[in-house]
Amino acid sequence: MNYENILIEKENKIAIITINRPKSLNALNKPTIEELHSALKALELEKEVRVIILTGSGEKAFVAGADIKEFSDFNMSEGSQLAAKGQELLFDFIQNLNKPVIAAINGFALGGGLELAMASHFRIASTNAKMGLPEVTLGLIPGYGGTQRLPQLIGKGRAMEMIMTAEMINADKALTYGLVNHVVEQTELLDFTKNIANKIANNSATAIGRAIKSINANYRDGINGFHEEIKNFGECFETEDFTEGTTAFIEKRKAEFKGTM
Repeated sequence: MNYENILIEKENKIAIITINRPKSLNALNKPTIEELHSALKALELEKEVRVIILTGSGEKAFVAGADIKEFSDFNMSEGSQLAAKGQELLFDFIQNLNKPVIAAINGFALGGGLELAMASHFRIASTNAKMGLPEVTLGLIPGYGGTQRLPQLIGKGRAMEMIMTAEMINADKALTYGLVNHVVEQTELLDFTKNIANKIANNSATAIGRAIKSINANYRDGINGFHEEIKNFGECFETEDFTEGTTAFIEKRKAEFKGTM
């Protein structure tokens, strides 16, 4: 499928989605959100793809926010619908995807851009990256999950300060906060991220999918994460990957997993 706002590359078991709107610093608009949803949904079904990397084109921005012109004249109902649809199509969709999604933050990740990175399963930043949620400077609050995911990742107090001051933090502070897992030079960002993705891709896809479900369960209201873990742990025993993994361990060889997410 041809896309206007994103690029997709595949190598080995990894798919790289690049948000390609450099003139607008890769800002998220409705067509881009829809294209990302479509691409992610298709990649989820491709057995040979085990890990997905999200990044932005150019050297300035991962995603510098949402396209403000799209909603500058919205009313309350339209604003609520914008947030609900965006979360359904993209942000919640990524969080609950069975395949790992890694955000390679190559520059500014602001507003919806930081929310996109936070919806990913974890984040790696380049040294020039800057992150923030500046919505209150527009008379808004984050609407794509930022008020929920940021406190989960860095704690309530730090999240309150970031959201209320609207200030950006650099990559080193993001690392200290636990917002990103690693910080590397921009020239090394994709290779470093691919290296981690390859390590993931060589493990059991079915087990990783169930691990994602179990970890996410801890952040869902009314769900007992321990019970979800027990359920998913038990289901692993019925998979071909479990048979292959345990057999390979006993035979002292490297497992060759073929299961899907």
